[in-house]
Amino acid sequence: MTRPFDGHTLSPETVAFLDGDMRLLIDGERVEGEAFHETRDPATGIVLARFHVGGKAQIDSAVAAARRAFEGPWGSMAAAERTAILQHLARVMEANATLLTELDVIDNGMPRFIAGLTTANCVEMVDYYAGAILRIEGTTTTPPRHVSAEAEALTYTLREPVGVVGQIVPWNVPLSTAILKLAPALAAGCTVVVKPSEETPLSLLALADMIGEAGFPAGVVNIVNGFGATAGQALAEHPDVDKVSFTGSTATGRRIVMAAMGNLKKVSLELGGKSPVIVMPDADLALAVPGVAMATFFLQGQNCMAGTRIFAHEDIYDALIKGLVQFASGMTLGHGLDPATMQGPLISEAHCGKVMAHIDAAKAAGARLVTGGEKLARPGNFVQPTIFTDCTPDMAVMREEIFGPVMAVQKVATTDLDELARLANDTPYGLSGSVWTRDMAAAHRLVKRVRSGHVSINCHGAVGTNIPFGGYGQSGWGREFGQEGLDGYLETKAVTARL
Repeated sequence: MTRPFDGHTLSPETVAFLDGDMRLLIDGERVEGEAFHETRDPATGIVLARFHVGGKAQIDSAVAAARRAFEGPWGSMAAAERTAILQHLARVMEANATLLTELDVIDNGMPRFIAGLTTANCVEMVDYYAGAILRIEGTTTTPPRHVSAEAEALTYTLREPVGVVGQIVPWNVPLSTAILKLAPALAAGCTVVVKPSEETPLSLLALADMIGEAGFPAGVVNIVNGFGATAGQALAEHPDVDKVSFTGSTATGRRIVMAAMGNLKKVSLELGGKSPVIVMPDADLALAVPGVAMATFFLQGQNCMAGTRIFAHEDIYDALIKGLVQFASGMTLGHGLDPATMQGPLISEAHCGKVMAHIDAAKAAGARLVTGGEKLARPGNFVQPTIFTDCTPDMAVMREEIFGPVMAVQKVATTDLDELARLANDTPYGLSGSVWTRDMAAAHRLVKRVRSGHVSINCHGAVGTNIPFGGYGQSGWGREFGQEGLDGYLETKAVTARL
């Protein structure tokens, strides 16, 4: 098989995987779906694979399998054994890192250096939550007064798994987003039905093989490809699902909440963002220019924590813009398999059209285009790194999540922290943000005022396995990563015994 990925080659294991039969994983078996769908390389448009997709019937089967596993072998398994299986999964993923990395590159379009980092982070995450299993602990506390008044008593708490969990994964960082949901859920003792995005199913289909190799009992992890309106809807509203975890747009998040109301299942949401980046007059521009640029252009701007609203103080405004334009103009666009690539393609032709419509609207609204703004005249969905200046708070480019490589810069004259926070907080979102300054006292005071779940100083998007991540406002409910990511899959039971 020869696939012309702009002249770059794939490893033999990736080539072999692409030639395989891509079925669903339900109850430990690879099964057929109700239809087929194709996934394409967004950098070239070539078809990568034809895979099975499921609908309501397959979701029903997967949920039933997950319930049997929860009430059977997984639910009764000793913590040490569950730890060993997760650790085995980490080693299997580590041994298959090249496969997982290349699949995310060709399916999503991300540069290889990013895909390699996310794969390594996924291995770390599985190890982290494997180690957390033996640290799931309850507490003892003072018994109720009316019980202890009559006799000795003991009150303690237990942490127990939520149960069967539905996890709906987006296309922008497919493997990473799946693992940051899957690993803590499995550590907590839950069983899972995962619905990958129809745009990027490949790395999760490869993960399905690794789940079996790691030794998970049948039904603990089920992977059902499908579309949001069918498989996603069926999973979110299923009466035997105890919790649903979703990452995606705020609009879809609202539909998830409505679907979950039938049995009042628990819901965690990581949704959209329009993150503020505040560049103070004393900022170190040698640090801020590449940092601010990549805050916007990382993953082609297709990430929820992208820093796309730039508030630049007038004292450094011109120098910052000059540096940002030079950086953006020097970025290498190309296939993610090319080691020189800094920015890959957007996920699809349709999404590319949406991003270009936002660029056209910003021009029409009076924002000044200083670099980029064009779709490359080559195969694939490539949009240049784009920077608008002279932006005002009312412009859509400053208010709407574009999910593309588009930066909007507003000049500010103030250093008043309350006023800067008011500008930063003038959004329904609250996922991420950053402050760039040499004055650490001012930075920490400003960070306290910014209504976002994750704010960095002199860096942006500083996520890590151990660091909780989630949003304020319409950026979501709950936290992922770290101890809080595990807590989201645990119930607390209080027990009092009269002795």
